[in-house]
Amino acid sequence: MIVYKNLNVKPIHKNSVVAIGNFDGVHLGHQKVLLEAKKLAKKKKSKFGLITFEPIPMVFFKKIKNHRVQSLTQKIESLKKLHLDFLIIIKFNKIFSNISAENFVSKILVKKINVKNIFVSKNFRFGKNRLGNIKTLKNFEKKFNYKTFITSPLSKNSKMISSTLIRKKISYGNIYDAAKLLGKPWSIEGEVVKGYQRGRKIGFPTCNIKLGSYVLPKFGVYKVLVENNALKLKKHGIANIGIRPTFKGKEPLLEVNIFGIKKNLYKKTLKVNLLKFIRKEKKFKNLEDLKSQIKKDIQKVK
Repeated sequence: MIVYKNLNVKPIHKNSVVAIGNFDGVHLGHQKVLLEAKKLAKKKKSKFGLITFEPIPMVFFKKIKNHRVQSLTQKIESLKKLHLDFLIIIKFNKIFSNISAENFVSKILVKKINVKNIFVSKNFRFGKNRLGNIKTLKNFEKKFNYKTFITSPLSKNSKMISSTLIRKKISYGNIYDAAKLLGKPWSIEGEVVKGYQRGRKIGFPTCNIKLGSYVLPKFGVYKVLVENNALKLKKHGIANIGIRPTFKGKEPLLEVNIFGIKKNLYKKTLKVNLLKFIRKEKKFKNLEDLKSQIKKDIQKVK
C-alpha cells in the first residue's frame, strides 16, 4: 500500500475507486465499505484506495484532546491488512477547512486524483461549513464523469456500528463489546516513558505509556496482551489506566505489568491490547493494601 501525505498522486493511482472518510478504528463497518470498493475495483480492473484526514476534523474544530479510537500509525497498519493499493492522508488545517464543497470535488477529487468511483456513507459531509453532502456529489457526477456509491451501514444487535458507538463502549469499560465491533481487541500503542518506579519498589514493575489523543477508557484495571513485533514480544499482563489516586496523580496514564519479563523496555513502543475490564480504579490507604489488591488482580487474570 502506497501512502501519500500530499496530493501528488502517481498516474497508476488515478482513475481509481476511492472511499472517503475518517475511518477511525477501521471497524467492521469500515471494512465492509472497503471490501465493497475493492470488489468494484477488481471488476473494473482499476486500483482502489482511501482518502482520509489528519487530524480528524472534529478534533480540529472542537479541540478535543482524547477522541481517537486508533492512532494514525495503527490506522495505516489496519488498512495495510485490507490490501488497499493506496492511502491519501489530507492534512486537515484551517486552509483546507475553508475549501468549498465544489472546489473539493473539482480541484482535489477530479483534478488531483481524477477519481472515477467514490464510496461514502450516507451522512458524509465535506467542504467549508460542511455544506457538501451526498446530493452535492451526485449533482457533479455528469460534469466530472464519476459515479457515487452510498454504502449502507453495518449493524450488530440492532445498533449501527460506528466509531462513536465504539468510543462509548470504551469509555464505559465495555472492552469486549468494543472488540466485537472493531473485529479485533482495542489497543493503545505508545512509547514507554520513565515513571517514578513505584511499581518496581513494591514488587510489580510497570511500563508507563501516555494516553496521548486516545479516547479515555473507564479508569481501572484491565487484563491485557502486550506486543512488540521487533522484540518478538507477546505476553499477557495486567494494566491500570487512570490517575493513580493513591499517589495523587493528575494526568491519565497506562501502567502495565507484563508477566514473565524482566528486560528494560524504556523508550520501546508497545501495543497494549485491552482484553477484559477487571475493576474500577480506587484509592488505597497504604502500599500494603495496594500490593494485596494487585496480587488479587493478577490471580483473576492468570
